[in-house]
Amino acid sequence: MEHSVWVAQLLDRVCEIGEEGQAAAQYVLKNRTRIGFKRVRPNIGAFWTLPGNIQLNAHYYTYETSLDDVRIRTLIIHEVRHLQQGLATALSVYGELDAWQLEFGIYHRIKGNYPSPVIAELMTLPLEFDRDVLRKAASLMQAYAGKGYRADLLPLFPWGREIRYWIMRK
Repeated sequence: MEHSVWVAQLLDRVCEIGEEGQAAAQYVLKNRTRIGFKRVRPNIGAFWTLPGNIQLNAHYYTYETSLDDVRIRTLIIHEVRHLQQGLATALSVYGELDAWQLEFGIYHRIKGNYPSPVIAELMTLPLEFDRDVLRKAASLMQAYAGKGYRADLLPLFPWGREIRYWIMRK
Protein backbone atom coordinates (compact mmCIF):
# COMPACT_ATOMS: atom_id res chain seq x y z
CA MET A 1 0.00 0.00 0.00
CA GLU A 2 1.24 3.49 -0.78
CA HIS A 3 2.34 5.31 2.38
CA SER A 4 0.23 8.44 1.84
CA VAL A 5 -2.90 6.32 1.33
CA TRP A 6 -2.15 4.38 4.52
CA VAL A 7 -1.61 7.60 6.53
CA ALA A 8 -4.88 9.05 5.20
CA GLN A 9 -6.73 5.86 6.21
CA LEU A 10 -5.07 5.90 9.64
CA LEU A 11 -6.05 9.52 10.24
CA ASP A 12 -9.63 8.77 9.14
CA ARG A 13 -9.76 6.03 11.76
CA VAL A 14 -8.18 8.32 14.39
CA CYS A 15 -10.95 10.86 13.67
CA GLU A 16 -13.60 8.22 14.44
CA ILE A 17 -12.44 8.18 18.06
CA GLY A 18 -14.10 11.53 18.73
CA GLU A 19 -13.00 15.07 19.48
CA GLU A 20 -9.53 14.03 20.63
CA GLY A 21 -8.96 12.05 17.45
CA GLN A 22 -10.28 14.81 15.21
CA ALA A 23 -8.03 17.37 16.92
CA ALA A 24 -5.01 15.06 16.59
CA ALA A 25 -5.66 14.40 12.90
CA GLN A 26 -6.11 18.13 12.24
CA TYR A 27 -2.81 18.80 14.01
CA VAL A 28 -1.03 16.20 11.88
CA LEU A 29 -2.42 17.65 8.66
CA LYS A 30 -1.92 21.31 9.60
CA ASN A 31 1.68 20.78 10.73
CA ARG A 32 2.53 18.28 7.98
CA THR A 33 3.56 15.78 10.63
CA ARG A 34 5.03 12.69 9.04
CA ILE A 35 4.04 9.32 10.43
CA GLY A 36 6.37 6.41 9.79
CA PHE A 37 7.84 3.23 11.20
CA LYS A 38 11.12 2.67 12.98
CA ARG A 39 12.32 -0.37 14.88
CA VAL A 40 13.33 0.65 18.41
CA ARG A 41 13.54 -1.08 21.76
CA PRO A 42 10.39 -3.06 22.52
CA ASN A 43 9.42 -0.95 25.56
CA ILE A 44 8.18 1.83 23.28
CA GLY A 45 5.00 1.77 21.18
CA ALA A 46 5.68 5.02 19.34
CA PHE A 47 7.66 8.22 19.74
CA TRP A 48 7.84 11.80 18.49
CA THR A 49 10.93 13.37 16.97
CA LEU A 50 12.48 16.83 17.27
CA PRO A 51 11.50 17.74 13.68
CA GLY A 52 7.89 17.10 14.76
CA ASN A 53 7.23 13.67 13.30
CA ILE A 54 5.77 10.48 14.75
CA GLN A 55 7.36 7.04 14.47
CA LEU A 56 5.47 3.84 15.28
CA ASN A 57 7.63 1.02 16.59
CA ALA A 58 8.12 -1.43 13.71
CA HIS A 59 8.35 -4.24 16.31
CA TYR A 60 4.58 -3.91 16.65
CA TYR A 61 3.19 -1.88 13.76
CA THR A 62 3.39 -2.19 9.98
CA TYR A 63 1.19 -1.35 7.02
CA GLU A 64 -0.55 -4.66 7.71
CA THR A 65 -1.60 -3.65 11.24
CA SER A 66 -5.37 -3.45 11.35
CA LEU A 67 -6.57 0.11 11.65
CA ASP A 68 -9.28 -1.31 13.92
CA ASP A 69 -6.45 -1.71 16.46
CA VAL A 70 -7.31 0.76 19.22
CA ARG A 71 -3.68 1.06 20.34
CA ILE A 72 -2.32 2.32 17.01
CA ARG A 73 -4.98 5.04 16.98
CA THR A 74 -4.55 6.06 20.62
CA LEU A 75 -0.76 6.11 20.20
CA ILE A 76 -1.12 8.69 17.43
CA ILE A 77 -3.20 10.85 19.78
CA HIS A 78 -0.61 10.32 22.56
CA GLU A 79 2.29 11.40 20.36
CA VAL A 80 0.39 14.40 18.97
CA ARG A 81 -0.19 15.49 22.57
CA HIS A 82 3.58 15.52 23.07
CA LEU A 83 4.08 17.58 19.93
CA GLN A 84 1.46 20.03 21.20
CA GLN A 85 3.08 20.21 24.64
CA GLY A 86 6.39 21.46 23.35
CA LEU A 87 9.84 20.16 24.15
CA ALA A 88 10.11 21.24 27.80
CA THR A 89 6.85 19.59 28.85
CA ALA A 90 7.03 16.58 26.52
CA LEU A 91 10.41 15.63 28.01
CA SER A 92 9.11 15.43 31.56
CA VAL A 93 7.23 12.91 33.66
CA TYR A 94 4.43 15.47 33.93
CA GLY A 95 4.16 15.54 30.11
CA GLU A 96 4.22 11.75 29.95
CA LEU A 97 1.51 11.42 32.58
CA ASP A 98 -0.64 13.86 30.63
CA ALA A 99 -0.18 11.90 27.38
CA TRP A 100 -0.61 8.48 29.03
CA GLN A 101 -3.82 9.58 30.74
CA LEU A 102 -5.18 10.96 27.48
CA GLU A 103 -4.29 7.77 25.59
CA PHE A 104 -5.62 5.30 28.15
CA GLY A 105 -8.69 7.39 28.96
CA ILE A 106 -9.68 7.02 25.31
CA TYR A 107 -8.69 3.33 25.34
CA HIS A 108 -10.97 2.77 28.35
CA ARG A 109 -13.84 4.67 26.73
CA ILE A 110 -13.62 2.44 23.63
CA LYS A 111 -12.79 -0.94 25.19
CA GLY A 112 -14.58 -0.57 28.53
CA ASN A 113 -11.48 -1.52 30.52
CA TYR A 114 -7.78 -0.75 30.92
CA PRO A 115 -5.13 -3.05 29.44
CA SER A 116 -3.75 -3.79 32.91
CA PRO A 117 -4.24 -3.04 36.61
CA VAL A 118 -1.09 -0.89 36.47
CA ILE A 119 -2.74 1.42 33.94
CA ALA A 120 -5.91 1.51 36.04
CA GLU A 121 -3.78 2.73 38.96
CA LEU A 122 -1.95 5.27 36.78
CA MET A 123 -5.31 6.69 35.72
CA THR A 124 -6.19 7.48 39.35
CA LEU A 125 -3.21 9.83 39.75
CA PRO A 126 -3.97 13.53 39.64
CA LEU A 127 -2.21 15.46 36.88
CA GLU A 128 -0.48 18.03 39.04
CA PHE A 129 2.94 19.36 39.89
CA ASP A 130 3.51 17.08 42.85
CA ARG A 131 6.88 15.33 42.97
CA ASP A 132 5.57 12.27 44.84
CA VAL A 133 2.71 11.80 42.36
CA LEU A 134 5.09 12.13 39.41
CA ARG A 135 7.60 9.67 40.92
CA LYS A 136 4.72 7.20 41.34
CA ALA A 137 3.67 7.84 37.73
CA ALA A 138 7.18 7.12 36.42
CA SER A 139 7.29 3.93 38.46
CA LEU A 140 3.91 2.78 37.12
CA MET A 141 4.93 3.57 33.55
CA GLN A 142 7.99 1.36 33.95
CA ALA A 143 5.93 -1.36 35.65
CA TYR A 144 3.69 -1.41 32.58
CA ALA A 145 6.22 -0.89 29.78
CA GLY A 146 9.29 -2.46 31.37
CA LYS A 147 12.54 -1.05 32.70
CA GLY A 148 13.62 -0.20 29.14
CA TYR A 149 11.01 2.56 29.20
CA ARG A 150 13.23 5.23 30.71
CA ALA A 151 10.70 7.59 32.31
CA ASP A 152 13.01 7.49 35.33
CA LEU A 153 15.57 9.56 33.37
CA LEU A 154 13.15 12.42 32.69
CA PRO A 155 12.84 15.44 34.97
CA LEU A 156 9.61 15.29 36.96
CA PHE A 157 8.50 18.80 35.95
CA PRO A 158 8.93 20.63 32.64
CA TRP A 159 12.44 22.10 32.48
CA GLY A 160 11.70 25.67 33.60
CA ARG A 161 9.69 24.52 36.59
CA GLU A 162 12.26 21.83 37.40
CA ILE A 163 15.11 24.37 37.41
CA ARG A 164 13.09 26.72 39.64
CA TYR A 165 12.43 23.82 42.02
CA TRP A 166 16.12 23.02 42.36
CA ILE A 167 17.07 26.65 42.87
CA MET A 168 14.22 27.62 45.23
CA ARG A 169 13.58 24.15 46.72
CA LYS A 170 9.84 24.59 46.29
